[in-house]
Amino acid sequence: MAETMTIGKALNSGLRRAMEDDSKVLLMGEDIGKLGGVFRITDALQKDFGEDRVIDTPLAESGIVGTAIGLALRGYRPVCEIQFDGFVFPAFDQIVTQLAKMFARSGGRVALPVVIRIPFGGGIGAVEHHSESPEAYFAHTPGLKVVSCATPHDAYWMIQQAVASDDPIIFMEPKRRYWEKGEVDTSRSLLPLHASHLLREGTDCTVVAYGPMVRVAVDAATAAAEDNGRQLEVIDLRSVSPLDLKPVYESVRKTGRLVIVHEAPLTGSISGEIASKVAGECFYSLEAPVMRVTGFDVPYPPARIEEEYLPDLDRVLDAVDRTFTF
Repeated sequence: MAETMTIGKALNSGLRRAMEDDSKVLLMGEDIGKLGGVFRITDALQKDFGEDRVIDTPLAESGIVGTAIGLALRGYRPVCEIQFDGFVFPAFDQIVTQLAKMFARSGGRVALPVVIRIPFGGGIGAVEHHSESPEAYFAHTPGLKVVSCATPHDAYWMIQQAVASDDPIIFMEPKRRYWEKGEVDTSRSLLPLHASHLLREGTDCTVVAYGPMVRVAVDAATAAAEDNGRQLEVIDLRSVSPLDLKPVYESVRKTGRLVIVHEAPLTGSISGEIASKVAGECFYSLEAPVMRVTGFDVPYPPARIEEEYLPDLDRVLDAVDRTFTF
């Protein structure tokens, strides 16, 4: 059955369904209960499931994640909310030295089914610590899985799949897209959690994105078709770690060109990993160097100039044009 939802509402509905399906699922975070969270993603869940399952925590991210690890060891499936991307770093030690390591440390005998929800990215007129893209830190950490939804349908299903997983999942939510609407088929999921999704077919250039930049990539494809007839193929990665690059390889072998788009700074980013793997797998198919459209290697700027920092349609189209100059 299809319903129209915002991404925020889809996440709320997905969490509700996960809690209904498994009494061991509980939510933890700052102001997520009575308030429903800063972005109201957990609105009304405490009222319906009680304070023992939707827990308002102190302002202590390390304590939130540390408590979640203990609960997971006792058989629960905690879902932690970090209010903003830049607030996750007090918990970084718990995440990378405990949460990510426990399965290997125990020789595979101990699973930690913990989901850490992080609203990430800019575009909401906020300041540093509220608009950053830290996904590469976590993708670089063996033992963690990192995913990001870009549509209401994916938000609804991916959060349920993450909660059901026995792996620690860093769940990146594109905060600037929370209010965008789309169709959600609540009867079935289209893809596994870590699979890429071909959103739009094309023949001239492949554009790869995830999270908040998926919308920009799709808009760029529409504009390119209208402006000069170029057909861009758009792929939503959905999973940052592990990367499902088989659809990307197949696309690049067809188009001969690749543009990768994300908000995070360029150096040491996910796009560098993708570019390296594509160059290795598709070297003889590439007609031009892989282009990357990203944030810049500077701290996130003040809100009044953030649009100068964020990748936009014009920057994506410019990168596509440059692939045709070789």
